Amino acid sequence: MAETWQTLSGKLIKSFVFKDFKESLSFINAVGKISENLNHHPKIINEYNKVDIELWTHDKNEITDLDHKLAAKIDNLI
Repeated sequence: MAETWQTLSGKLIKSFVFKDFKESLSFINAVGKISENLNHHPKIINEYNKVDIELWTHDKNEITDLDHKLAAKIDNLI
């Protein structure tokens, strides 16, 4: 369903593929709740059943421990 997190241009990136748009939207909403709890918000791109997520700490313009923490929590949703 999902590949592993990759580091590209200073960001953690991962794509998730679901059965349909409804499943991808449910996943996005779950990611949103986790993000709000951590006060750390990813870039999310959705195209029908595919969700791409990019993580990096904006004010430091690099990947931090908070990004890895959020990535792990996102992975636990699957």
